[in-house]
Amino acid sequence: MTGEVPVLVCPAEGPAVRSTQDALDLLGEAFAAGAVWVALPVERLDPDFFRLRTRVAGEIAQKFVQYKVGLAIVGDISEQVAESSALGDLVRESNRGRALWFVDDLAQLRKRLGGGDHAPS
Repeated sequence: MTGEVPVLVCPAEGPAVRSTQDALDLLGEAFAAGAVWVALPVERLDPDFFRLRTRVAGEIAQKFVQYKVGLAIVGDISEQVAESSALGDLVRESNRGRALWFVDDLAQLRKRLGGGDHAPS
């Protein structure tokens, strides 16, 4: 939980998230916990998530959008963004929306959720 908004905070240790099935597994955990957001540490993401040509990021994000659960990627992705202007564009656009956010840490997520900008669309 983060403030009044129910968030499933995933541990950094755990299976890598690399497929739509992995996304569905996380969504199942979120539903079981009554969460409307999932905070997923960057360490849990397969490197292909950050290679947009693989479409892994889009497929995973689409599952969260489809089930109306927000996904917050938590951690430093500056190295990945430095290697890909397209990824930088995705991060900027996503952070303007209400479904997929990239945040530095849980404190930044709490602040953003506390601002009333928490209902995934």
